[in-house]
Amino acid sequence: MSESPSDQRQGDQPTAIEVRGARVHNLRDLDVDVPLHAVVGIAGVSGSGKSSLAMGVLYAEGSRRYLEALSTYTRRRMSQAPRADVDEVTHVPAALALRQRPGVPGVRSTFGTSTELLNVVRLIFSRLASHVCPNGHRLDPTIDVAAEVPISCPECGEQVSPPGAEQLAFNAEGACPRCTGTGVIRTVDDSSLVPDPTKTLDGGAVVPWSMFGFNVQPDIAREFGVRTDVPWQELEDWEREVVLDGPEEKKHIAVTSRKGLHELDFTFRNARLTVTEELKRADTEKRLSRVSRFLTEGTCPDCRGTRLRPSALLPRVAGIDLAEASAKTLDELIAWAPTVIDPLPAEMRSMARALVATLQSMADRLVQLGLGYLALDRAGSSLSTGELQRVQLARAVRNRTTGVLYVLDEPSIGLHPSNIDGLLALVGDLLADGNSVVLVDHDAQVLRAVDHLIEIGPGSGRDGGTVIASGTVSEIEASKDSQLGGFLDGREPVVVREQPASDVFAPGCLRLRTAEVHTVHALEVEIPRGRFTAVTGVSGSGKTTMVLESLVPALRARLDGATLPAHVVDLEDEGIRRVHQIDATPIGVNVRSTVATYSGVQDDLRRAFARTDAAHQRGLKLGDFSYNTGSLRCPRCEGTGRVSLDVQFLPDIDIDCPDCGGHRYGPEADDILRPRADSAVGISLPHLMSLTASEAIEAVGDIASVRKKLQALIDLGLGYLTLGEDTPALSGGEAQRLKLAGQIDRRQDDALFVFDEPSVGLHPRDVRTLLSVLDRLVSRGATVVVIEHDLDMIANADHVIDMGPGGGEDGGRIVATGTPVEVAAVEASATGRYLRGHLHRQP
Repeated sequence: MSESPSDQRQGDQPTAIEVRGARVHNLRDLDVDVPLHAVVGIAGVSGSGKSSLAMGVLYAEGSRRYLEALSTYTRRRMSQAPRADVDEVTHVPAALALRQRPGVPGVRSTFGTSTELLNVVRLIFSRLASHVCPNGHRLDPTIDVAAEVPISCPECGEQVSPPGAEQLAFNAEGACPRCTGTGVIRTVDDSSLVPDPTKTLDGGAVVPWSMFGFNVQPDIAREFGVRTDVPWQELEDWEREVVLDGPEEKKHIAVTSRKGLHELDFTFRNARLTVTEELKRADTEKRLSRVSRFLTEGTCPDCRGTRLRPSALLPRVAGIDLAEASAKTLDELIAWAPTVIDPLPAEMRSMARALVATLQSMADRLVQLGLGYLALDRAGSSLSTGELQRVQLARAVRNRTTGVLYVLDEPSIGLHPSNIDGLLALVGDLLADGNSVVLVDHDAQVLRAVDHLIEIGPGSGRDGGTVIASGTVSEIEASKDSQLGGFLDGREPVVVREQPASDVFAPGCLRLRTAEVHTVHALEVEIPRGRFTAVTGVSGSGKTTMVLESLVPALRARLDGATLPAHVVDLEDEGIRRVHQIDATPIGVNVRSTVATYSGVQDDLRRAFARTDAAHQRGLKLGDFSYNTGSLRCPRCEGTGRVSLDVQFLPDIDIDCPDCGGHRYGPEADDILRPRADSAVGISLPHLMSLTASEAIEAVGDIASVRKKLQALIDLGLGYLTLGEDTPALSGGEAQRLKLAGQIDRRQDDALFVFDEPSVGLHPRDVRTLLSVLDRLVSRGATVVVIEHDLDMIANADHVIDMGPGGGEDGGRIVATGTPVEVAAVEASATGRYLRGHLHRQP
């Protein structure tokens, strides 16, 4: 454990980063010392300001100061953190951040490329393989390939040019020509081109023609003899074929415009070509989405999804090609790699051992983090947030930096307790290489292992932003001001929900039977109605497949009168008529979506202000009070509350709008006052937008609909959010709870609520708030299913379904079911072993 940084220098070396007067977001002139060359944890309840300190101060200043050493030309082309609002930060090293939400990888990214494991595998297939001569004769492996000595085929004498690693890369020379290395192709979906067969061509039957401005095409089609005034469904096959796939021929037609009749030559563009040409021009997400509605995506028939051209599949190592090796999971690859050494000629074995050792050392770190079930050819875009973050962490450790500040934002996301030890080992490697580590986390297993702990609080939003405790873990446990200490040393109770007095299945149950799918075996599962069920298991054990890919789509298909998914054998839904899938995806796509608009409070407030005397006197209506389109919105920022400053050769800077101060409304909106519920002084709508939900309920709680919605936010533990806060910027946990705002007070007897790791980003006290929300849903009759790793959540469930025992091929089975106590007693359950220890901490 590191010492408290009372003396900030050791010899000539600083021992701590000194932060003075930090005011980022809700930090209140915060002063704190962050030890260097140590693992420092930052904790606190949601919204307390811990990420503001870690990311907004430490990372922002560490990265900014490093980038300032680069040229202006280079800085202009790099994403930069803004200058932190802080008086002084000293001794901060160059910083790297591993964010809670890594960017979604592109279509060319796979697990193998993102981890760089595929680079080593390609070297193995380039240097150690049995290659093929131009006449198709297979050669034995030879050291001459690596020595770059010309080799000849012993059968036909032809010169052989074995491929280099780049010629085996699907992102380079080894790409399949048809799909260009993506493994998928897009084809036009004919059914989407003419969705309404009762329409005529003149009446707009071909949607792409009208959508993309080719309204003259029906006139050209008539020149081919196609009838354009009869319904599509009545056209002859040859007529429909002309429309869908006719030739690009010029036709002389008469076109009527406002200026009269014109005779012109036009080239026919059939419906399919219209879509494919627009796809080529789709240079923005908006344009791409418009075209995508007419396309279907499927596996490339030439490469069968391997992404590789035929020549890249010719080299064989230990009897398999590169695609077969890439299809192996990490665990399988580690087991296979050593087997390639002994069959090789003696002079090649030392090179083979070096390549295999490199592969295994890279893979071992990923296995430590519980990613052994992932195949190298798994698309990067299909990886979860937790998986992507662990890939980032393993890559950071492999880079062997020194003197760097690593800022990790919730590194335990998506990790089963059994993988936390692997995470801590990797963090220890960063430290051993001479780096400093700051991690924001809530997991008690992680926080107990840090050298120094800084707790921010005491509350959220304006009630947070101060250091309430700082020191070693034992010092935090002993601190009377700490809200975390009791969860670290076991003083706080684990089980806080009343368990069912009767049989958990007494209210009925859902029954699901599935066939084998992915790596999940055939399942038979029962989920109790009107109860809280936790689905648990290590990463890759099959939780998502069972719940999100089987149960949810089967129920939705049943409700829609559609066919059950192919792998679902049977479903007994026991009267479920509504399915709510609550996940952590951001709410809204831009700053125009706020807590007020999403919760519905904004519309109620606009109506209330439109009814005031001041509004009537000015002739203002409901629409005038919209900050998106109304006359009262700030003209400078157009209601976004933010403006971008162009500072010539430096990166653009986004700041609060100087005219409205970020409140989104123009100055005249401040003149429209409504009496406050808690005083005789009036309040304006812009002022209300700057208040938290807890503050706003006091000011406008006399409006019944507003009070109900704001109270729901407060009950969800979101009372600290301001009404004008951008919803895309909310954390995953905040987004999940906000999505529940309109549900917690309704009868839910016919509803299923499915949550995917709702505890992500939550302090143990916030987990208790979440548990009270779930309990409230259950008390109203809801059936609640939660996919979880958090032991507090699992310990408070009515019923647990544990998947495993491992991930990938080693998982996919139901290992244990029952109450938390019953599952904790099952030796074969990885979850049970950790749950048993957690329940024993119960005071």
